[in-house]
Amino acid sequence: MPVAASAIYFLNLRGDVLINRLYRDDVGGNMVDAFRMHIMQTKELGTCPVRQIGGCSFFYMRISNVYIVIVVSSNANVACAFKFVVEAVALFKSYFGGAFDEDAIRNNFVLIYELLDEIMDFGYPQNLSPEILKLYITQEGVRSPFSSKPSEKPVPNATLQVTGAVGWRREGLVYKKNEVFLDIVESVNLLMSSKGSVLRCDVTGKILMKCFLSGMPDLKLGLNDKIGLEKESQLKSRPMKSGKTIELDDVTFHQCVNLTRFNSEKTVSFVPPDGEFELMKYRITEGVNLPFRVLPTIKELGRTRLEVNVKVKSVFGAKMFALGVVVKVPVPKQTAKTSFQVTSGRAKYNASIDCLVWKIRKFPGQTEATMSAEVELISTMVEKKPWTRPPIQMEFQVPMFTASGLRVRFLKVWEKSGYNTVEWVRYITKAGSYEIRC
Repeated sequence: MPVAASAIYFLNLRGDVLINRLYRDDVGGNMVDAFRMHIMQTKELGTCPVRQIGGCSFFYMRISNVYIVIVVSSNANVACAFKFVVEAVALFKSYFGGAFDEDAIRNNFVLIYELLDEIMDFGYPQNLSPEILKLYITQEGVRSPFSSKPSEKPVPNATLQVTGAVGWRREGLVYKKNEVFLDIVESVNLLMSSKGSVLRCDVTGKILMKCFLSGMPDLKLGLNDKIGLEKESQLKSRPMKSGKTIELDDVTFHQCVNLTRFNSEKTVSFVPPDGEFELMKYRITEGVNLPFRVLPTIKELGRTRLEVNVKVKSVFGAKMFALGVVVKVPVPKQTAKTSFQVTSGRAKYNASIDCLVWKIRKFPGQTEATMSAEVELISTMVEKKPWTRPPIQMEFQVPMFTASGLRVRFLKVWEKSGYNTVEWVRYITKAGSYEIRC
């Protein structure tokens, strides 16, 4: 069931109504008073974003210093309501130059009312695409002084654009140089025990694209995923030798992807939006290539001393390197003095987070670095609680490396005019939650 919102309110942190819009007559205009009295004044804003008061449900979300509250009187789809709020905020930011706060709302209330009438009809969400709405809502908002993005000029034939099959891309685009930039960005999530066994390991990734293409091109993306390769070999009636294959889990696509063709041919075919967008997201749980191995040793020498030894090995190729490597080794709060010996980078004690912070600006592949530290603790007469030893955390970024092994096999661009294109592909692997127990 869709949202079927009865009303939407924009409140500041004091509970004052900045803007509201009633879409149905099944709730009273004083519903905001119930929200202010039962939720804001009772300081229960952080407990649950969904509350039921007097036969109505309140879905609320805080963005900057503004609360957006959706009121419904029937059983509605909560996920759809929050998705609507997120998309609406992104729409407002595109009009306001990237800012969405109380000042932006006060400076653009006429434009917001006009947008609220377009993006929701009788409580049901409609089109929230900034590219389409800017075709016929051409009023410019009061932009943020920090935004340098020029305003987009509307194109003719807006009605055809809104009702067409490719609503996310306008016609008549022309570029002198036709280019496609494709980034595969992955985050590695790892939890390793003190004995070196992997307790949890997965990779979350996304494919980001930036297209500057003329006309209405049709793109086809080929990856080394197992299902796509198997389907391609069936169509060609012969096995394919394509090296390592991976299994993608929890794949979600941008609305431009042709799902019918993906279900039948297992190929990612799409007419891209103009500019930057997120083509797809995925997750991988099997066959993860960890970029680093961390071997920690922490010895407690009595009640006043610690010996810390951490060895970090890079597992990726020798021609690659990692940037911004940071290793955070937790120490007790009563740490008084530290001394370090490192083979690479710099290390220091950060009292605000109770960690030894070891930073290496550039870490080559197939190498190792060590840090040795002596930690002196403050001696107290009070019997202290045993130290729980929080896990070691790691941050890094490895260009041209994917922990999942995902690779772009081909990126084909077809357009009726037959122009030549330039394709750029980049891989980046970052640390998500990279933790090693010690």
